[in-house]
Amino acid sequence: MFNGARYDGILFDCDGVLVDSERITSRVWAGLLTNIGLPTTTEQSLATYLGNSMARCLEIVTEQLGHTPPDSLLTDFYAQVKVALASEVVAVDGIVEVLDALDAADVGYGVASNGEHEKMETTLGATGLLSRFEGRRFSAVDVARPKPAPDLFLHAAQQLGFAPSRTIVVEDSPLGVFGASTAGMTVIGYAELVSPERLMAAGAVHTVFNLRELLAFIR
Repeated sequence: MFNGARYDGILFDCDGVLVDSERITSRVWAGLLTNIGLPTTTEQSLATYLGNSMARCLEIVTEQLGHTPPDSLLTDFYAQVKVALASEVVAVDGIVEVLDALDAADVGYGVASNGEHEKMETTLGATGLLSRFEGRRFSAVDVARPKPAPDLFLHAAQQLGFAPSRTIVVEDSPLGVFGASTAGMTVIGYAELVSPERLMAAGAVHTVFNLRELLAFIR
C-alpha cells in the first residue's frame, strides 16, 4: 500500500496501540473512583473511559457522582499512574517490527494521543520508543478539541506534511476511530480491547488483532 505511493504516512494512537497501558491506567482510575464513592472495576473503567480525554473523564465522573469530584482525584491519579506505568508498561506486541518496516520503507509516522505530553514521555520512554517519535508526538493539549473531534489528527498530519486523504491512522477506541475518519483519513482499528464490529461502526475500514498484520500494508 505504501510502496504504491497511495499514502504519505501513518499516525498511531499511543495508549493501547504503541504501549500496552490501557489496563494499567484503567486499574488505577477504577481504584481511585471506588475510593471516592463510585465503585468501579477495571473492566468498567475500560468500557466507560477508553479513548476519552481527561477533561471528558472528569465530566463523566461528575455526571455519575452528581457532584464535582475532589481536586485530589486528578492529582492522585497522575501521581499513581506515573509510578505504575514507569514500572509496568511494555510496548504493544509487534509495534517495533512495524516501526522498523516503516523506517526501512522510508515512510513517515507520528503519534496522536489524547494523553498529555508528559504521559507519552513516560510510557514511550519506559518502552524504548521515545526516540523514535522525537518531534513527532502530538497531544490533545495542542489543539482546541480532543478526540473524537478531528482536530488532533489534522494538526498532526499538517505538522508532518501528510495530506489527510493520504494518511492512515491506527486506533484502538471507537472515539479515536471516529475522529480520524471525520478528518478524512483511512482508519485501521486495532481490536485488542474493542470488538471489530464497534471499530468498523465508528469508521474503520479494516481491523487487525495483531499489529504485525499491518506489515501487509507496508510491504
